[in-house]
Amino acid sequence: MTVITRPEEFNVADLYVAMEPMFGRSLYLKCEGFNFAGSVKLKAALEMIGTAERAGVLRPGTTIVESSSGNLGVALSIVAASCGYGFVCVTDSRCTLGAQRLMRAQGAEVRVVTEPHPERGLLGARLACVEQLCRENDRYVWLDQYSNPANWLAHARTTGPEILKEFPELDVLFVGAGTTGTLMGCARYLREEKPSARIVVIDAEGSVTFGFPPAPRLIPGLGTAVRPALLDRSYVDEVVVVAELDTVRICRTMQRNGFLFGGSTGTVVAGALRWLAEHAPGGDLTAVAIAPDLGERYLDTIYDDEWVTEHFGAGALAPAVAESATTRRQL
Repeated sequence: MTVITRPEEFNVADLYVAMEPMFGRSLYLKCEGFNFAGSVKLKAALEMIGTAERAGVLRPGTTIVESSSGNLGVALSIVAASCGYGFVCVTDSRCTLGAQRLMRAQGAEVRVVTEPHPERGLLGARLACVEQLCRENDRYVWLDQYSNPANWLAHARTTGPEILKEFPELDVLFVGAGTTGTLMGCARYLREEKPSARIVVIDAEGSVTFGFPPAPRLIPGLGTAVRPALLDRSYVDEVVVVAELDTVRICRTMQRNGFLFGGSTGTVVAGALRWLAEHAPGGDLTAVAIAPDLGERYLDTIYDDEWVTEHFGAGALAPAVAESATTRRQL
């Protein structure tokens, strides 16, 4: 029996889904969504808040403010409510209604930015809003997930060790790139403990993180319009870029098999399958991908036939195959 008194005390760390029955590729998907936040971002939220508390930055009466496309905002709203802090999430129009409702249900204030910054897009507009809020109210504390080392430290302490414990012969790890906190934490840990393991990063088409040209994106989670300050390219072996159409098709194929995962997970799986089709067609590598989130908060987008058809055409409703992901690589 597991008994807890605070929501952040529960997180399933050792659940993996085999992708081979669905896609014919040997790949294990580490499911990070089985906690009360529904995503891997609970780990970063806990580490950043704990670090700020120990430093005396967070005190009774403090309000946390953060920019988020959804998952971290939900995680922070839960931990803030549990710890007695106020929370303001600055997001944008791509944030799903499900994520917004979850945050508000936890007592958070949600501010939705609709006009992009002329050079830095919607993320730049969100960051400008956060900075203005902090200037106007000295009780507001910005955790800044984009440059806060506690973001990656959370995964060096938890996610990386969890994977290596279950897969000591790990050959390749696939990690999605958003703020790059999960990426950098896992990569730093594996560089020390399993240097032979390759780190393959999955990014969304339209993201500028790895120097590709910016383009509009509809699905929140992975990708960014501003290069993350946490990113250290020396820990990255390869980059695979996935088109949002492939994200949708992979998500919906997994759903047809009863697995409802989020958009970030669909992107990671699409990129991992494409890489494996090229580099390990015989399935002779031990490969793990991190699934950042579950799919309930995408019911009005990725899993809505009308939304998908409007944005991607009726062909997006067809089942995906392992080789479908659009890919470009940098070493």
